[in-house]
Amino acid sequence: MDIPRIFNITESAHRIHNPFTPEKFATLGAALRLESGTRVIDLGSGSGEMLCTWARDHGVIGTGIDLSQLFTEQAKIRAEELGVADQVKFIHGDATGYVSEVKIDVAACVGATWIAGGVAGTIELLVRSLRTGGIILIGEPYWRQLPPTEDVAKGCLANSISDFLMLPELLASFGHLGYDVVEMVLADQNGWDRYEAAKWLTMRRWLETNHDDELAKDVRAKLISEPERYAAYTREYMGWGVFALMVR
Repeated sequence: MDIPRIFNITESAHRIHNPFTPEKFATLGAALRLESGTRVIDLGSGSGEMLCTWARDHGVIGTGIDLSQLFTEQAKIRAEELGVADQVKFIHGDATGYVSEVKIDVAACVGATWIAGGVAGTIELLVRSLRTGGIILIGEPYWRQLPPTEDVAKGCLANSISDFLMLPELLASFGHLGYDVVEMVLADQNGWDRYEAAKWLTMRRWLETNHDDELAKDVRAKLISEPERYAAYTREYMGWGVFALMVR
């Protein structure tokens, strides 16, 4: 049970597997007014940076679940590094359908809404773990500007323009589902650069020592094509943010 191997290769050096930076997660934690003892679950927790830094900075107690064995092990190491291994735990597993046995204060899925078939399904899943008055966190892409053609949308690695909404429509969609938007923190182009461009050096270093690997040709092709594709499409058209929701 694991994510496709290509992601374990290209993002093996990442601490954050989305366009947020450490500063953005710090801003989000402060914006949520987290208090010591706040209970958090993070579905699709990656390498655990959000939970680990919030445990260090705010005293939260949390559980992260991720399908990548590599990222889960990295999260455990990060918790030890920051001295918070007694506050957070990380589980290698499928977050699909995961519901906390104890009602929690913050239920998050930051960039992995595919686990429940999209935003609406993920919110429905998260609310099952949430205490009354708790906060849901959803990390989701949106269009910074609407792609003029379907080919441009595909250049952003979307299947079609309809995959994502413009920011006002995305915010309105949360209301249609019965939730108030109570905070948001948005990624910027620097965050996108740190997420996407950091993959290129990782791929190059991997190729230098794995040139006979069965994925070497795919990684080489991606290293050649990704800088131009990213600069022409994702960097110009894609936004990304974390949105804090409360039940109306």
